[in-house]
Amino acid sequence: MVDEGTLKALEEKVAELKRLMEQDGLALGDELSLLERRLEELRREYFSKLSDWDRVKLARDPRRPTGLELVERVFDDFYELRGDRLLRDDQALRGGLAKLSGMALVILFHQKGKTLEEQKRYRFGMAGPAGYRKAVRLMRLAGRLRLPLVSLVDTPGAYPGVEAESHNIAGTIAQCLDTMLGLPVPTISVIVGEGGSGGAVAIAAADRVLMLEYAIYSVISPEGAAAILWKDQKAAPKAAEALGLSAPRLKELGVVDEVLPEPLGGAHSDPEATAATIRDALTRHLHELSALSLDKLLSLRYKRYRNAGSYREFKGRPSVPGM
Repeated sequence: MVDEGTLKALEEKVAELKRLMEQDGLALGDELSLLERRLEELRREYFSKLSDWDRVKLARDPRRPTGLELVERVFDDFYELRGDRLLRDDQALRGGLAKLSGMALVILFHQKGKTLEEQKRYRFGMAGPAGYRKAVRLMRLAGRLRLPLVSLVDTPGAYPGVEAESHNIAGTIAQCLDTMLGLPVPTISVIVGEGGSGGAVAIAAADRVLMLEYAIYSVISPEGAAAILWKDQKAAPKAAEALGLSAPRLKELGVVDEVLPEPLGGAHSDPEATAATIRDALTRHLHELSALSLDKLLSLRYKRYRNAGSYREFKGRPSVPGM
């Protein structure tokens, strides 16, 4: 059985051969072709048997295209708007005006960064109150200008620091949800990497929710669930399975409307193809939603979230594994 380490080692070898050919002019075409064929075989074997924990690791892979990289590839134009008009500009959650296939719209997206320095500066995509206040400002702008709102979600969750709590992070997330659910314009969210907790839901309460094939979407991280339920973070793979956070499972449950296929190897193996898939899906869904009257749009949105989920009544205290 192919493991992740073997796959990454071969990917690095292929990348090294390409570098030697480009920079040093070495004649390694035959060797490269052989390794690329072998890599494709191993990828097909590995990706045909992914566990939910494997999907978590793929969603977190730092090589995946960031929000900004996708915005630059998916949209025809982008003009960034900054600041929450109260405290500061939070670069972990960004947005502005954009165009897609000739349609003007407002875009929101999380930005994790690529290098370790960028990731620290953007707090790995974990926005604070200023970021979500900025999101509310842009949502209201979309409503005033009657422009569709699109969001690209990729965050482990909202920033959990003391400063965030002191500036009412929970309240700003609630304000995002209230604003987004009441917008008089079509709204679409795409889960492109991690969709973690309230930090993700804050900009994902949309008319249509799409999800890349190897992205994840969950109320809590597998590590957090494992620590609470099993008192052991090493139980994260078991928690990932229990959470049902994968795109196919969430489509089955009706949480997401469409699963967007990724290139073999994941979004990072071909960012251009990934962006093209997102672009086509957004264009299609925007045309469908724009054809609806406002009353119909709001009615369908209300029904979607009023009837979301299901529950069972327990007589007595439910048992929790490991407790």
